[in-house]
Amino acid sequence: MRAPGPCAECGAGAAARYRCPRCGSAYCSVPCCRTHRERCAPGARREEEAAGPGSPPAPAGSPAAPEEIVGEEEEQDRVPPQKLQLLGESAELRELLRNPHLRQLLLALEQARDKSSLLRRLMREPLFLEFADCCLRIVEPPEEKENVLPVLAE
Repeated sequence: MRAPGPCAECGAGAAARYRCPRCGSAYCSVPCCRTHRERCAPGARREEEAAGPGSPPAPAGSPAAPEEIVGEEEEQDRVPPQKLQLLGESAELRELLRNPHLRQLLLALEQARDKSSLLRRLMREPLFLEFADCCLRIVEPPEEKENVLPVLAE
């Protein structure tokens, strides 16, 4: 995971821990998020990506500057929107989310300052682990094992 950069809204150095899901701009806090949301141009980053590899690089400090480009490892961890949509269509996941305790855990995770340490703790919680496994089964269905020998009856 890369170190936080400067906030695109207030300029606070090494404080931008969050990214806009629409344009990828970095910000450091809820007030900066609200300010950014009012002015967000979601098409800006997508237009630069569509310009292709022959286009000149963005100036340093801009949202699409070379240091802001997602690394290959991070890109491999991203789930495509089509697969994310499957989560919303899952009856099994919907049933799990009816549990008020799970909803409370997810809300606590969303609001936590140190999400990674809370996530490590939550992965020891059976209900949360069941939720995470369900999500993974939906977005990454288990592959058929070709070289597995059948179980023989005795």
